[in-house]
Amino acid sequence: MPTSIGQLPGPKESLVLGHLLQLKIPRLHLQLEGWARTYGDIYRLRVARQQIVVISRTEDIATVLRARPDTWSRPRNFAAIARESDAFGLFAAEGDEWRRQRRMVMSGFDPEHLRNYMPTLTRVTRRLRRRWIAAAHEKAIMDLQGELMRYSVDAASGISYGIDINTLENAQSELHDNLKHMFPMVFHRMNLPFAYWRYFRLPSDIAHDRRIATLHRIIGRIIAQGRERLRQNPERREHPTDLLEAMLAARDADGSALSESDITGNVFTMLTASEDTTANTLAWTIYLLHEHPEAWQQLVEEARSVLGDAPVAQSLDELRQMRYAEACASEAMRLRPVAPLLILDAVHDTAIRDVHIPQGTRLYLLMRPGAVDDSTIDAARAFRPERWLADSAGSVHSPKRLSMPFGAGPRLCPGRYLAMLEIKLVLSMLARDFQLLEVATPDGTPPDEVLEFTMHPVGLHLRLGTDAGIPVD
Repeated sequence: MPTSIGQLPGPKESLVLGHLLQLKIPRLHLQLEGWARTYGDIYRLRVARQQIVVISRTEDIATVLRARPDTWSRPRNFAAIARESDAFGLFAAEGDEWRRQRRMVMSGFDPEHLRNYMPTLTRVTRRLRRRWIAAAHEKAIMDLQGELMRYSVDAASGISYGIDINTLENAQSELHDNLKHMFPMVFHRMNLPFAYWRYFRLPSDIAHDRRIATLHRIIGRIIAQGRERLRQNPERREHPTDLLEAMLAARDADGSALSESDITGNVFTMLTASEDTTANTLAWTIYLLHEHPEAWQQLVEEARSVLGDAPVAQSLDELRQMRYAEACASEAMRLRPVAPLLILDAVHDTAIRDVHIPQGTRLYLLMRPGAVDDSTIDAARAFRPERWLADSAGSVHSPKRLSMPFGAGPRLCPGRYLAMLEIKLVLSMLARDFQLLEVATPDGTPPDEVLEFTMHPVGLHLRLGTDAGIPVD
């Protein structure tokens, strides 16, 4: 006999609002993980009339992700919010619309295109290095998150649409200043039980509308510039230098498979998604390396061995040799995943184990618990990058099976290889020439985790050391 959602355990709820008033959105993932320790790896919540099932067992999560997009989709209200902004492209698309867009977008992430992006990534990484050398000589204390966000937005803008906005050397960027508010506002709206902004506007909604209008104006200009580059240099249709050129070339070669709105939405997606996730992953990785000097020393040795006299990696071949740098990032993503909570809706009636899931039920997937469970992985809460170097990929206890920072199944993150290239570029540059003197919060306590669509550390500052005579370039 199938189990109904009502038979699942869960925290006490109020008659009308359910658990709405109990949910603390900035720490929602931590709250849900705490309840999982109390009520088990499948339990129930309710927000007003919305039934929610929360799962944390790795096998269940993998089964659900493999069943996308036909059985599970992003929340219905997320799609509506994305359409209101005309801003999220493949990230918000579902079903046939997702299939229609995916091939075009993926064309920009194949190995040949990644090789073409290396000059942009190298240029931006060199700028970050120059900035950090100056800060080290001045004994400056830097905002770690701010530094990495600048790096990520410069890399993303160059790779996405071939424009060098250079926030690392210029204090202001209209594009970045407006983009950084996008995901927090979407996440806030997605977790509200009532879409009030469709009936009246608060000051924050008016500001959001203005930001969206500004972003559409900027991105419209960027797309026009991309088309002009292709017109003036037809050879770029075969060898695009950025993701926008790759999408425009693919669209022109395949008729109208991508609409103008699709192009705009996917430019938004590539900027916002890559900026937050890459910067946050780097911040957590650098923090954990500072906390584990023996791991940091191994990274230093690898970086100096691979890079030699070069201050920054120049090729994909060099980056492929940086297995320990990748292991450090993978271990950081296991312990501090920047996407610790995925939210989906049931497209039709289905089941998880023996629990009947009616159409429209919301599903919360807790991505961390299964990857930090001592019953499935040795010293599960310890930072041990070497576990990723062991030849155990086929084992059910392999971290590669238990940790899914980029998702799984058909909707595996298309930008995962590009993200890892950026991460290895920064880590190897940092380890070759700098000492991590301080990576800490102002009061020395561990950084809080805050969820604003992606999860980031709060209050980390960075102080670096380097040799006095180090060449700037």
